[in-house]
This record gives sequence, structure tokens and C-alpha cells, in this order.
Amino acid sequence: MLTVGDKIPSFSLTNDSGDVITDQSLAGRTVVLYFYPKDDTPGCTREAIAFTQHHDAFVDAGAQVIGVSRDPIHEHSKFKHKYAIKIPLLSDPDAHLHRAFGAWGMKNNYGKESEGALRTTFVIDKYGTVVRVFAGVKVDGHAEAVLGALTGATVPVSTGATVMPPAKKEKAEAAAKKTPAKKAAPKKAAPKKAEPAAKKSAPKKAKATAKKSAPKKAKAAKKVAKKAAPKKKAAPKKAAAKKSAPKKSAKKPAKKAAGKKAAKKAKKK
Repeated sequence: MLTVGDKIPSFSLTNDSGDVITDQSLAGRTVVLYFYPKDDTPGCTREAIAFTQHHDAFVDAGAQVIGVSRDPIHEHSKFKHKYAIKIPLLSDPDAHLHRAFGAWGMKNNYGKESEGALRTTFVIDKYGTVVRVFAGVKVDGHAEAVLGALTGATVPVSTGATVMPPAKKEKAEAAAKKTPAKKAAPKKAAPKKAEPAAKKSAPKKAKATAKKSAPKKAKAAKKVAKKAAPKKKAAPKKAAAKKSAPKKSAKKPAKKAAGKKAAKKAKKK
């Protein structure tokens, strides 16, 4: 593997746009050349997205980031389009450049040893000299570490480097915004609204009850009046008394007549 101070080897590879890139074409600028195993795999995707997110910061630092893998050009193109990758990708199908830089060898993957690409990043100055090597790269936070080495500043690790394609991510975010949070609380508030309605309806019920009870009270009053009415039948008794009155007056004339007869008899005597 190349170390700090080594000159990069001569090479000529094609990038995802079909352009031929050589060691000479990279002269005069700082280059961050990173080797990765395969397009559209979780770790490699996060790494490419992270470098893309900091693309402008690398440009401001005067550096160009270039990725290298064994994937063919058409796979690079699909990969870049799917995740909106801004980093140029070189195709090294025979792993010649991998071996020249020392980014190829035996690796242990979940207890199984195999030969393949070693995730490694080289920082090359404008003279084609290696000035920094990142071996055994761990994906998360790697892009920020490289940018920090170039600028001398601490770069916060990006939390947005996901493997979800931008198009799907935008749809998911839009769907999340459209989908309202569960509004179970307002439903619980509904019974409170029903209470005032019940209160308002109470007077109506009372009025209706009063209306219904009024006729009953009137009927009861009439019954009481009817029961009291028979007491007024004493008037006919007075009428009977008037009828008997003539009998008394009839007796008086008889007495007067008897008196007159007695007086006549007395005169005759």
C-alpha cells in the first residue's frame, strides 16, 4: 500500500461519463481518491452520499473527490442517478489501480476471508504525491474526517447520509407532512361539548314537563270544584219553605173570619 510521500503510479481509466482520466490529468490540484467495494450496497452508498453532501466544501478547500471501484461504467451511471451522487466514479474492472495503490487484498467479512477491495482513501497533492492515507475506513464520519484533514477544522458528522434514494426520500417526507398526527385528544373533548347541549335542553324539558303537568293540575282543580258544588243545593230547601208559607197565611184569614162571627153574635145579644 502507498504511504505518505509516495508518488502515485501512472494509470488511465474511464469515468461514469465516458471521459478518460489519467494521473497526468489530475496534476495541479488536490485529489481525494477513495476505493470502495461495490455500487449500491449499504456502506458504499452511505459513503458516496456523505462525500456528495460535502461536495461544495471540498471544492472550496481546493480538492476534487473521485471514487474507484470494479463496477462497469453503466453501473456507475445507474448508481449516481439513483442517489444523485455528485462524485466522479472511475471503473477499474481488473483491479489494476486497486493493486497499484495497495487497496486490494484479503479481508475478513463476518468470519469469512476473501480477496477484494479494501476500503481505503488517499489524499494526493497537486504534485501527485500522497500526503494522507486513511486505511481500514469506517464509513460513518469518514467524509467529515477527510474534509477536516484538508481544512484543519472539525467537521460535524452528517446525519443525513442514508441509503434511501432522494426521490423516495422526498416522497416519504411529503407523505409524512400530509399525514396528520393522531388526533385522539380532540375526540375526547367531544363529550364536553355535549354537556352544554344537555344543559340547554334541560330548560326545554322542564317547560315541556310543565306544559304536560298544567292540564293535569287544571283537571284536578275542576274535580275539586265539582266535589264542592253539591254544597250549593241548600237553595231548593228555601224554595220549599216559600211553598209552605201560603198555608200559614190561609190560617190567618180563618181566624179573622171567626172573630168577625163572634163580634156579630155579641152585637145580637
